[in-house]
Parts: sequence; structure tokens; C-alpha cells
Amino acid sequence: MEILKLTEKNIQDEHICCAISDKKSRNGYEKKKQWLKKEFKNGYNFQKVDVRGKVFIEYVPIESSWLPLTGKNFMVINCFWVAGQFKGKGNGKKLLEQCLKDSKNMDGVIAVSSDKKRPFMTDPRFLKYNGFEIIDEAKPYFKLWGFRTNPNAEFPRFLETAKSGVCPNNNGITAYYSNTCPFTDFYTNELLRAYAKKKNVPIEIHHIKSQEDGRKMPIPWIINSVFYKGELVSLEIKVDRHLDKLIE
Repeated sequence: MEILKLTEKNIQDEHICCAISDKKSRNGYEKKKQWLKKEFKNGYNFQKVDVRGKVFIEYVPIESSWLPLTGKNFMVINCFWVAGQFKGKGNGKKLLEQCLKDSKNMDGVIAVSSDKKRPFMTDPRFLKYNGFEIIDEAKPYFKLWGFRTNPNAEFPRFLETAKSGVCPNNNGITAYYSNTCPFTDFYTNELLRAYAKKKNVPIEIHHIKSQEDGRKMPIPWIINSVFYKGELVSLEIKVDRHLDKLIE
């Protein structure tokens, strides 16, 4: 199976893997494509195995990354997903090798993950198996994993402002989301707002629209995050069960 690189020319004719059959996220799906078109000009990469499924990797030079990172000349993995029938067949390794190939003139590759496998995050076991090591940490469970191709290079780090694990708003629900994922727009603006209204809980939603917005995040994550009374509750899209335990 071949690897296909999405570009500004072919993206309208190609699927972007994540939300192929989710009709509720159709609007978010188009917003993700528009986001990609803009970021391709900044060196953003979307590589996928040429099949109809969730088998892809996204990465970008740190200088153009929206994540709250400090460093230079490293590639940042944004999203890395191999699912369903395509798991366990070497596709993850193939995609990572493509990322390393595209990073040959850089000092290495980094990825934000965690202490264990969590939704929307690259599996840390896979990273460790392929030579990555933990190079920085942020509360409550974020780990920055790094693979250095230049042994003399200094690893990037999380910005100190992204290490607290709490958000400034201590009142009710606070959500952050970006269009880097096709699911976030519907589930944040429709379902989460409806949930807050049903529970009669105040809600504050922040749409991350730029690199500047992303670098101001209180945690090193820009896809989707939900806080309750300032504390991080979940990075998942459907957070009802997490919030129910706290609110009730």
C-alpha cells in the first residue's frame, strides 16, 4: 500500500481519514480541510496510506506548530492514527519512517503524548519502541517525547505557561478547541453547550484560531480539552460521563 501526501491540489478529492462517515461532523470536516490548506503553506504535512480508513500521520516544523513549545529545527507530530484492520501490519512504522525522511535536514522529531494511551494521542508505547524518550512533562499527565537525529541538538520543551494543568476560569465548564480535528466543532459547540444548558452550568468556549492562540494554552494540547472549575476533566470529545461525576 502506497503513502499518499495531501496537497492543496488534491485535498478536495481525497478524504482526511478521521470523520469519513460521521454526518454530524460534516461541517467540521470541511473546516479541517480549509485549515489544512492554509497550513500546507507553512510546511504542514498530512500523509496517509492510500486506503479508505484511519491510517495517517500529520506533522509540521516546530517553527510553524501551534502547540505551546519552545525550540527549533525539530519536526512535531500532531496527529498519528492507525485503526481497525490496518493495525498490526507495519503501517504505523511506515508512516513514522515517512516523517523521519521528511525531517532529514532537522535535528529530530517530537510528539506530545502521555503516561499511557489516551484518546487522540500517539501511543507512548509505540514511541518508546521506536526510540523516542521523554524529554519534558506538564501537569497533569502530558509527556513530550523526542527522537534526536543530531546527538548535539538541544531538545525542545513545553512553554512554562503550559505546565500548570489548570485554566484561568474557575467557574463552571471551560472548553478549548481548534479545527485541527473535524470532530471538535460539532461536539463542542452543539453537544457540550447543550449539556451545560441542561445541567444549568456556566460554560466558556475558546476557539483556537491561530498559532498565537495555541501558544497561550494552559496545557500543551490544542485539539480539544474540557475543564471544570479550572481543573482538566478530559481531552475526549464526548465528556458527559466525566462531567456527571463532578457536577452531580
